[in-house]
Amino acid sequence: MKIQVLGCSGSIARDSRTTSFLLDQDVLIDAGTGVGDLSLDALERIDHILLTHSHLDHVLAVPLLADSVLRRRQARGAAPIEVHALPETIAVLREHLFNNQLWPDFTRLPTAEYPVLRFVPFNVGDTLELGGRRIEVLSARHSVPACGFAVHGPAGGGGGWVFSGDTGPNPSFWERIAQFPVAHVVVETAFSEPECRLAKTSGHHCPSSLAAELAGAPPDARIYITHIKPGEIDAVMAGLRALKRERPLMELLKGDTFELH
Repeated sequence: MKIQVLGCSGSIARDSRTTSFLLDQDVLIDAGTGVGDLSLDALERIDHILLTHSHLDHVLAVPLLADSVLRRRQARGAAPIEVHALPETIAVLREHLFNNQLWPDFTRLPTAEYPVLRFVPFNVGDTLELGGRRIEVLSARHSVPACGFAVHGPAGGGGGWVFSGDTGPNPSFWERIAQFPVAHVVVETAFSEPECRLAKTSGHHCPSSLAAELAGAPPDARIYITHIKPGEIDAVMAGLRALKRERPLMELLKGDTFELH
């Protein structure tokens, strides 16, 4: 299994893309602006989209992708792209995005019988089986209902890949990922230390809140920091390193790839 980082920024600027990961060739984990760098052929191969929550920086490529690939997928009789999300996230998308006002309802286009998109609800604790890959839905604590994901590695392999989603302090996340092999943890730290109050209010991490939780991180896992706001990267990474010197922390970069064996 291969996971490619399409976007990992907390917002947009030149060369900054918001959150999205491509698992193999057919599964998106979140659908931020990074999806737009894929070719049309690559977009057409996507069969599943897994969403952590309803915020725009994580979902805005879903309606645009649907519009881009509808004709091609219809021509070859492809099944609908399945958009997997919490029930609360699906409700927001139905009411506020695919409402024929902000955007056409692609869960009923080109026809209600054969749409290009189909919503599939899940709950925290569920494990999705997608083409032989096991993806577990993890808890998150954000300003809206949210989750993270664990892409479990092959049985007997070197461990899985874990993504926190947008979250603030969340002991349940660390408790759960301590129970199975983990090679890589991608965890957000959206704000620098002077903005910790804003981070707490908006359901995000700052360096001190993440550092307080890293004692529960799987001991052999590499830790990657994501969702930093443009212009704040140096401040966030310096704050983290100052507070947690004994634990190597790496900035996640667009284009990074992870191989799970």
